[in-house]
Amino acid sequence: MYPDKKKLSLGQIGLCDVQQLLSVIILQQKSMADTRFYVKVFEADYSAIERINLQLVALQTQYQKGQACQEPAHTDLDSGSCLDKQVAIKQLIDAKLVAIPGCQRLILNQGRCLIDLYLGDIHSSLSNTVAPAYQASYIHAWLHTSDQHSLDEQTLWQMAKLSSNAAMLSSLYMSQQQVNLAQVAGFTLTDISSTDASLKDCLLDARAAEKTSPSPASAQLNDEISQQERQALRQAQANGFQHYPQLPAKEGEIAVIGGGIASTHLALSLAERNKSVRLFCQDEAFSQQASGNKQGAIYPLLTPDNGTLSQYFQQGLLFTRRRLTTLIDEGFNIANELCGVLHTGHDERSRGRINRIISAQAWPKEIAHRVSAQEASNLASIDIDQEGVFYPLGGWISPPDFTQAAFDKASQIADVSALFNCNITRIEQSQGQWYLYQNADAHSKNGSVNEVKHGPFSTLVLANGRGLTQFEQSKLLPATGFRGQVSHIPARNELAKLTTVLCSHGYLTPSNDQLHCTGASYVKDPEHLDYCPNEQLDNLKKMQHSFENKAWVDDIDITGHSARVGVRMVTRDHAPMLGCAPDTHVMLENYQLHQHTKASIKFWKDNPAPIHHGLFILGGLGSRGITTGPLAAEALASQLCGEIIPLDMATLALLNPNRMWMRKLIKGKAL
Repeated sequence: MYPDKKKLSLGQIGLCDVQQLLSVIILQQKSMADTRFYVKVFEADYSAIERINLQLVALQTQYQKGQACQEPAHTDLDSGSCLDKQVAIKQLIDAKLVAIPGCQRLILNQGRCLIDLYLGDIHSSLSNTVAPAYQASYIHAWLHTSDQHSLDEQTLWQMAKLSSNAAMLSSLYMSQQQVNLAQVAGFTLTDISSTDASLKDCLLDARAAEKTSPSPASAQLNDEISQQERQALRQAQANGFQHYPQLPAKEGEIAVIGGGIASTHLALSLAERNKSVRLFCQDEAFSQQASGNKQGAIYPLLTPDNGTLSQYFQQGLLFTRRRLTTLIDEGFNIANELCGVLHTGHDERSRGRINRIISAQAWPKEIAHRVSAQEASNLASIDIDQEGVFYPLGGWISPPDFTQAAFDKASQIADVSALFNCNITRIEQSQGQWYLYQNADAHSKNGSVNEVKHGPFSTLVLANGRGLTQFEQSKLLPATGFRGQVSHIPARNELAKLTTVLCSHGYLTPSNDQLHCTGASYVKDPEHLDYCPNEQLDNLKKMQHSFENKAWVDDIDITGHSARVGVRMVTRDHAPMLGCAPDTHVMLENYQLHQHTKASIKFWKDNPAPIHHGLFILGGLGSRGITTGPLAAEALASQLCGEIIPLDMATLALLNPNRMWMRKLIKGKAL
């Protein structure tokens, strides 16, 4: 029925109004129930988000009063019932649209409708979006919905780079010159009579394009030229980015080693794409390692320049919240409290750093805003009496619940399963397939260790936290293990009144099941994971140092010696790792021949970075994996499936597992 039968992609220039977003959601639900519908909206005006949010609130109010259902349908697409429309409105309100730069992904209709909102300069957003690896993921139709965004030649060609050969373009706002440029770029212009009808027309035309008769010879020649130009653009982009490879997975079953946030959320993202996934967990259940804390805080890591890492954390925060609310709406039990996070300094240096961050940018109020000492106390419901920064969309989530819910959802919708008590000790590739080896309990007669062999798998993902560097192929990855002991504090007296997460020298959560969490210690390359009384005392001292002379601090009781210890894998730049596994052996061999010269710079830029084909990395999530992990998993799933990845090129470079080497090599610096 559709170009890929199960996948259809629509691009849109201009956010238009909320009715069109609702039409997209309802159209997929009612007319394309068996199709995964990708919608990519490019908008330059950040205030459009506020306009959409106001329209959503107004519509919700109308429906609650019973007014909207009495009005005529907005468009011929708007054929859903009142309940359908209210559900669509709720999905968008729950998604918490925020005016942040870059791409923010919304996964709606139980994973069948994906809306990517790209905010910022439209030409820049398009040119910094990597073309998909597979033709089925090209955009099949475009809408130009705003006279505020003119389509110049450069923008049209960047749209063409992401588009299928038969892509349609519908617009009410193009001059004849722009129409001619669009045709040169290979678009088929559709004649529409109204903006309201444009969405349905575009989709019908995209569907019909697969069945049209051959064009005349002259038109075919023009099509061939435009297709060659498109391919040249894609190739030029790929050539300029081959030191940070974005190769997809091969067809076949996918193996994932791990048992925490990263692995299960990757399984969920792959399940939504109908992939077969096998998880191998060394423990008897999920969340026995770093994802096992009772409560995990979610909030963004902001920087004064709001650079790539800062933007990624904001995108990750929003995506995690959306995953959480969707899973809860579907009936999964996940302990959480999206109560915000209050960030205060514990000395002059930290207070100065916080002040520089909040003063440097006009942050969206939903992301971060300054609060007075009195406001801080009001937000926390206990005596804080310090100025600080409040992250309204933050809070805490139970990592074990979040991990289990992701796996349970994945196993409901696709062929996803897990094998527990399965400690994989080595991996190898043979004839393009990956095999995993598990030590058996028994030994052979000659004294060697018996192994259980798992495989073959076309693709293998290492998402095993502290074990990320245990294999020969991954042992040089630049991630280090840091021990963290989190103390469990009984809820009592004034402390029990705490209503937001506190972040200062350490952190402190509101109570869950009559326990607060505070910590955490930070010990590099730990020798053991046993309970440590000194670290328990240090966690208390952090709170005493952060909130001096506050009566409620005396309620923090560590005498029960209740705590949990885990190891977080941390990178030097605090960014996660996702993507193709670098072949460091080949890289270092090449380095001996190509270093410190202009010719060496050209070599590293002009040749694909060496990788282990079919092997991918998802790790290095550090202490905020619950904020960054789900989006990293979604982005990697997009890459594995050859789709348009919902991260720009700068972010993909920042997160690539080979970045620590490549940053230096492409500048001619020594490793």
